[in-house]
Amino acid sequence: MTDTTTGIRSNEDPSHLLHRWPDATRDVSRIGDAYVLTACGDFGLDDLNLVREQFPHHRVTLDGDVITVWPRHRQTR
Repeated sequence: MTDTTTGIRSNEDPSHLLHRWPDATRDVSRIGDAYVLTACGDFGLDDLNLVREQFPHHRVTLDGDVITVWPRHRQTR
């Protein structure tokens, strides 16, 4: 996997440039504190693990051509 940030489309702020995304990443969106990655085809387990390594305290899920980095839960008092 290589650094593919120059070929990724994003309509959001440039914070996605701080991370390495899987090669298949076509699009990165930010919805609140979550990232949603879309691929040209399906992501694999290596792709999921690459993203999980960068977000160790977040839930990261894979659903075919979408990887979601969920925001951390905030504790309420």
